[in-house]
Amino acid sequence: MCRSDKIEADIATGPQPGLIRALSLTQATLYGLGVTIGAGIYVLVGVAAGRSGMHAPLAFIGAALVMALSAASFAELGTRMPVSASEAAYAQAAFHRKWFSLLVGLLVVATAMISAATISAGSAGYIGVFLNVPDKVIIAGVVVSMGALACLSTVQSVTLAAVMTVVEIGGLLLIVAAGLLASPEAIRRLPEMVPAASDLTIWVGLSGTMLIAVFAYTGFEHLVNVAEELKEPSKTLPRALFVTLGISAAIYAAVVWIAVVTVPPAELTRSPAPLAMVFERLTGLPLLVMSAIAIVATLNGIIIHMIMIARVLYGLAAQGSLPGGLARLNPATRTPIVATAVGTSAILLLALFVPIAGLADFTARFTLVVFAIVNLSLIVIKWRKTPSPPGAFISPGWVPVAGLASSLLLLASDVAVSSGFLKF
Repeated sequence: MCRSDKIEADIATGPQPGLIRALSLTQATLYGLGVTIGAGIYVLVGVAAGRSGMHAPLAFIGAALVMALSAASFAELGTRMPVSASEAAYAQAAFHRKWFSLLVGLLVVATAMISAATISAGSAGYIGVFLNVPDKVIIAGVVVSMGALACLSTVQSVTLAAVMTVVEIGGLLLIVAAGLLASPEAIRRLPEMVPAASDLTIWVGLSGTMLIAVFAYTGFEHLVNVAEELKEPSKTLPRALFVTLGISAAIYAAVVWIAVVTVPPAELTRSPAPLAMVFERLTGLPLLVMSAIAIVATLNGIIIHMIMIARVLYGLAAQGSLPGGLARLNPATRTPIVATAVGTSAILLLALFVPIAGLADFTARFTLVVFAIVNLSLIVIKWRKTPSPPGAFISPGWVPVAGLASSLLLLASDVAVSSGFLKF
């Protein structure tokens, strides 16, 4: 057995005894949806409408197709090596550099911690509608309570997150249903979504909208970090990844279409809470209802990020890259209790004491860097013709190349837009 084969085999074996394989396809998909469909869509509706108007839903469909390339790479690597700290394991198997593997794992952890801290800080605004207490008290209570829930057995914590995901998605589906009832012509107007092939100006604008829409899908890749806890990961993981993307794309496109049909795009762009405005206009219900749904969405985002962070820290420790104490499992719940506590503490400190507004802008870029590394790792592994285990998902050789190219292109475009060199 060559060195790369041995590394991949050792990683795939994982620590023994380890986490419990208890998550079904339904639970995995709801976990994926919970971490993918988040507060971003509530803001992105206005931005997308301002850039592309009635054509904005196409951008979300196109972004999903781009993300599907990287999803296929994650699916293959995740079934080759169904372990925690997955991205780090892929980099180690491809490049045989422990320091680089650790760097990738810490990048994933840092990105998730910043994201969770941002959501935690944002939750104070929604919860403050119902509770008249200082924001820092709310943030501390939210983070500590979600951290405690993340210490439950994986089935319990993921099931709780799944219930919140159903509520969160239910709010979005309520908007779609109300829109269809209020405006039955919305379906007949679907052809208006597609611009003329010769209208280059609109298509260029769509490419800019797709650039922001792609960030609405980041999060689905976190499924690979619970691969060690999936039943039959070789079947469950690929299905969960693609089903998550498909459902997310359908919901995003439907919500954005109803929004631009219900409210003029220019008005959506000016609104600080565009989706809440659409909800109120369609249903006549008070904004408190949407605020309650938003609270569920934020709490869900926090607990799911905590679960993922703990698994990455656990996996890095199990691979020997971090202190072994982080790989300690609670004997009753079989969850990484120490890693969960470390992740929760870091999120709490970031949310309370660090101005994360600027840092949050980098989370999507960090994610694209990780996507590029994952695709490159699969290219190297395929180039070495490393044998795959029986039943592993195998993607065509061009897929990781296209995934790498699209990740780098999106990253370069984002940097160009944010720096002012490129305007849409």
